[in-house]
Amino acid sequence: MTSKIFQEPNYNHIHIPGSIQPHGVLIALSLSLSILQVSENVEEYLNVKPENLLNQPLSTLLGAEYIQALQDLLTSTSQTPTSFNFLKVILNTANGEKYFDATIHKSESTIILELEPTFTKTEMSFLNFRSLIGDAVSQIQQTSKLSDFLNLVVSKLRNLTQFERVMTYKFDESGAGSVVAEAKHQELISYLGLHYPESDIPETARRLYKRCSLRYIPNLNAQQSNLIPRDNPHTSQPLDLSNAILRSIDNCCIEYHQNMGVSALFVIPLIYDQKLWGLITCHNSNPKYLTSEVRTACAFLGQIVSLELGNKIVTEEFDYKNKLKLLQSQFIATISSADNFIDALIHPQLRLLDVVSANGCAVCFDDEITLIGATPSLEEVQKLIEWCQNTIDEDLFSTDSLPKIYPDAEAFKDFASGLLVLRISRIRRYYILWFRPEVIQTVNWAGAPNALYEFTADGSLKLSPRKSFEVWKGIVRLTSLPWMQCELDSAIDLRNAMVGIVLNKTDELAKINLELQRSNQELDSFAYVASHDLKEPLRGIHNYSNILIEDYAHLFDAEGLDYLNTLVTLTQRMDTLIDVLLRLSQLGQAELRKQFIDLNDLLNNIIEMFRASRTKDNFEIRILQHLPVIECDPILINELFTNLISNAFKYNEQPHKWVEIGYLEGQIHKNDTLSPVFYVRDNGIGIQPHHQEIIFRLFKRLHPREKYGGGTGAGLAIAKKIVQRHGGKIWVESTYGHGSTFLFIL
Repeated sequence: MTSKIFQEPNYNHIHIPGSIQPHGVLIALSLSLSILQVSENVEEYLNVKPENLLNQPLSTLLGAEYIQALQDLLTSTSQTPTSFNFLKVILNTANGEKYFDATIHKSESTIILELEPTFTKTEMSFLNFRSLIGDAVSQIQQTSKLSDFLNLVVSKLRNLTQFERVMTYKFDESGAGSVVAEAKHQELISYLGLHYPESDIPETARRLYKRCSLRYIPNLNAQQSNLIPRDNPHTSQPLDLSNAILRSIDNCCIEYHQNMGVSALFVIPLIYDQKLWGLITCHNSNPKYLTSEVRTACAFLGQIVSLELGNKIVTEEFDYKNKLKLLQSQFIATISSADNFIDALIHPQLRLLDVVSANGCAVCFDDEITLIGATPSLEEVQKLIEWCQNTIDEDLFSTDSLPKIYPDAEAFKDFASGLLVLRISRIRRYYILWFRPEVIQTVNWAGAPNALYEFTADGSLKLSPRKSFEVWKGIVRLTSLPWMQCELDSAIDLRNAMVGIVLNKTDELAKINLELQRSNQELDSFAYVASHDLKEPLRGIHNYSNILIEDYAHLFDAEGLDYLNTLVTLTQRMDTLIDVLLRLSQLGQAELRKQFIDLNDLLNNIIEMFRASRTKDNFEIRILQHLPVIECDPILINELFTNLISNAFKYNEQPHKWVEIGYLEGQIHKNDTLSPVFYVRDNGIGIQPHHQEIIFRLFKRLHPREKYGGGTGAGLAIAKKIVQRHGGKIWVESTYGHGSTFLFIL
């Protein structure tokens, strides 16, 4: 048995058909205006055999004044030809003078000249142009409602073109579409409201429509005229005719429209927001030729319609958007002023539903899930969130048919056939899910809404255009009302509001930090409070800030990203400061665990640590005498020496850094006992006399934060606290520019 070859039809070559429509002539030129290719019908129009034109200069056909005019046209207009940039050309042939409309554009390294015969040798005047479009432009601009606007457009274009049927065809996000406005001969059946699958106008064809201002096919049944030679002799590739007015028609397109009873086709693309929004399509059962003047008027009207389309859409959605904005502002004001904005998200509950017009909602913060309105069960929502985590990579996701991609959702279609997911964090399980119920719809299709295929003689598969356009009714289930873009924008606004709340909380914490610096007398008790009340929100701010940088950078400009990076740095610094306060609190409250320690062993461990961490530094730690055994808390004394040695290297600009550690015997302590005075001496930058009393203050730095490796300015304050906890004192002796000696008694 011979197996069939199932191969999707290839539309990727419709822009290089190797032929043109026969109602004009195409001439391909090199950049030096030498003729490379011509359409085979050139003799019919110009009384010159194709072979006699190839490799000849364009001056063989046109006089110098026309060549100059075409070159000016080529350089002064866009590369895409339109009916606005044609030029009247008079050619002397063996059969007398002939008049042509000429258009010219560049396709890669080739210049394409198209000539269409006309019956007049004069350019269209403004008065003639004004008489064609009449008052259509002013009426179109005065119409505010979108449906009225589209109906008026098709009516005016039918009057202008005299085609039997003129329709506005709107694309949806999938590429399928529907007829949303129609003006027709009364005897024709109506296509208004009919839907067409994506395969009827495939993506490749849609791309070409977006690039061209018009698509004009006066006779679908005419024999196409091939290019001679078929391939461009300079590139050895087929000539790209994407922007050619005369580009021939794909056979499938011809058959499709023949099945509709159409012999002439005229299409005006509608562009909105730089995308192909739809098409104005004109059909005629017999061949229909339009003058360049009419096409110019249609092209101009098409551009006006595209420009006005955005205004009409905005007007149509304006009231609804305003409603959402009002709800947003009220809701955001509520959560901004709340002490706990997470709680405020769900109280009052209905506002969270209103911001996207949902029937139900689930708010998930890690394992805590709150259900609002009409929702699936808690267990079903938990499984749905797990599916979102494993399946959805976007931060904002929406579908109006959840059961089609998540089959388990069919069980709760009455609550959640539509789903909108807002992911707040990529690190933690923070989600907001909105739900919409199933809405059963009846959709009228122009024939069965599936692509029809048939086998060719060689067993391959090709598209067989639909042969019937009778209404085929389809019942659509498991689908909700679609989510509008303004509703998606509202969800994004909510996320942005959270950004603002995070920034406000940061400002509040910055003020608290200033108060901390002014309240050293209550440091111990405040640090205990900070350990419980500041660390958690600060960690949340830090995490949210990193989430914004990692996941939402595309929403901010460079200045906004700089603010967020500064925010991360500030939270890190604040976290370090709080850690210092906590450490000081612990030093002030914790009980000392004293034991007898050999300082030689303790310092050897510290020295090994420094050598391991500073392998590239040129430094020396000197111990010139055997140190005594003392009774102390070894962990705290380790921290004391580590801080002093670290500072000695940090504030040192010498090529060879050294630190000397020793002690002085026989010093009288306050309890009249002899206590050794330990010292840590360095060859660093030294300390000016007026600073030697303040360097032990908490957070006191003598240099800018970015200089000498940064830091909190708390190391010496901690050292002082450790010494005081051991009943001693610490001080410094220093010569500015020559080094410092820190001395302490335990």
